[in-house]
Amino acid sequence: MAEKTRNPPASQKIEISEYQKKNLNAHSKFTMYASMAVFILLCPVFVICLWHTAVNLDGSVANMWKFLRENGLRGILEIWPVPSLYAFKLIVCYSMFEALLQLFVPGEEHIGPVSPTGNHPVYKNNGLACYLITILFYYYLYKEKYFNPALVYDHLGEILSTLVITSFFFCCFLYMKGHILPSSSDWGSSGNILVDFYWGMELYPRIGKDFDIKVFTNCRFGMMSWAVLIISYCVKQVELYGKLSDSLLVSVVLMLVYITKFFWWESGYWNSMDIAHDRAGFYIVWGCLVWLPSVYTSPALYLVDHPVQLGNALAAAILVAGLLCIWINYDCDCQRQQFRKSNGKDKVWGRTPEMIEAQYVTEAGERKQSLLLISGWWGLARHFHYAPEIAASFLWSVPALFTHAFPYFYVFYLTLLLVDRAERDDKRCQLKYNTYWEKYKKRVPYKILPHIY
Repeated sequence: MAEKTRNPPASQKIEISEYQKKNLNAHSKFTMYASMAVFILLCPVFVICLWHTAVNLDGSVANMWKFLRENGLRGILEIWPVPSLYAFKLIVCYSMFEALLQLFVPGEEHIGPVSPTGNHPVYKNNGLACYLITILFYYYLYKEKYFNPALVYDHLGEILSTLVITSFFFCCFLYMKGHILPSSSDWGSSGNILVDFYWGMELYPRIGKDFDIKVFTNCRFGMMSWAVLIISYCVKQVELYGKLSDSLLVSVVLMLVYITKFFWWESGYWNSMDIAHDRAGFYIVWGCLVWLPSVYTSPALYLVDHPVQLGNALAAAILVAGLLCIWINYDCDCQRQQFRKSNGKDKVWGRTPEMIEAQYVTEAGERKQSLLLISGWWGLARHFHYAPEIAASFLWSVPALFTHAFPYFYVFYLTLLLVDRAERDDKRCQLKYNTYWEKYKKRVPYKILPHIY
C-alpha cells in the first residue's frame, strides 16, 4: 500500500459501504443470512460431489443424483475423501513456491484505483513472469522425474478435501485479522459475524508491507492452479491411454491461452470488482482457493477419462473460434484501459470516442470525475466483455461433445456469476454516478448482449 494506508486507530473504523447498507435494507435479512449459511455449508459438499461424479461415476450427473437420493447425508460422508498428509504437503509446497515468486520476482510498480477511503494500493506487476516460471519449473520437475504430475489427478480427492478445510481456517484468520490488525483504513464491520465472514472485513489485506493476500489467493494460487491442474490432467491421460486426445488438447490449449492472457493483463484485473470492490472474505478467498481449482478445471477433468477424437477439421474450428473469443474479451478490457489511461484522447476503432463526463462524491466527501466510454465494444453493451468470456468457456467445454451435461457446468456457473456481477456493478454505478448513470444507460441500454440482455 502507499504510505497513507497505515493501520488506523479504532476510532477510524468504517462501516460497510452505502451500497451494501441499501442492499441489506432492500432484502429480508433472514433470507440473506440463510443464503450465506447455505453457500458456506453446501459449496464444500458440491466440490467433493463434482470430483466424485467425474472420477468415480463416469461423469454422469444422473448417477450422482440417484446416489444422493438413495443415500442422503450418509452417502456424502461415504464418498468424502479423507484429508491426507501427502495432500497437505503438496498444497504447502505449492503455496510457498507461489508466495516466494510473488515476493521476490521483480516487476514494475503498479498503482491501483483509489479506494473508498482515499488509499492508493501499490502492487508489483510480476504475474506473467511468475506464471512462466511456474509452468517451466513444473515441466522441469516432470522431465527430470522429480515429480509425476499424474499424481495430482490420483490424489485429487484428498487435495480438494484438504483444501476445503485449510481454506476455511484461512478465512477465519482473515476475519480475525480484520478485527485485530487491519492493513489499511479500508476495513469495517457490518456488526454481524456471518456477513463479515462471508463478505470479508478488509478490502486490501496484507501480511507485512509487500505481501498482498488477495493477489495471492485470486491470482497466484487460484488462477495459477488452474494451469497446473489441467497440465496434470494431460499427463494423466497420456499415462492412461498412451496419447493425448485432440479434444483434451483443444480444451487445455484454449484454457492456457485464456490464463496467459489473464497474467499478461493482471494489472488490469487489479482494477476489477474482485479486487477494487469485493472484500477478502469467504466469497472471494475460499472461492479462489477451492471453487476455482475444482470447478474451472472440470471440463478438462472430465475429458481425462472420456477422450473424444474430434478430427482435424472440427478441432481446428473450435480452436480458432475459442481464440477469437478470448481475443475479443482481451481487446474489450484493453480498449477501456487505454481510454482511461489517455483520459479519453485516444481514438477508438479509428474515431474520436463518445463519452459521458460523470461526477461523483467519494465516501470522504471529495468530488471526483470519471469518463464513461460509449464507443467501441463498450457502445454495444455495458458489460459486453462478459459475452466473449462465456462463449470461450463453452468452446473449451464443447470438445467433450454432448454425452453428459457435466462438462458444461462451468459454462452454466460462469453465466450466472457474470450476470450477477453485471447486476451488482450496475447497482454500484447507479449509486456512485446517479443521474449520470441514467444518461449512460439511455446511450447504452443493454447489459451484456446487444438487443437481448
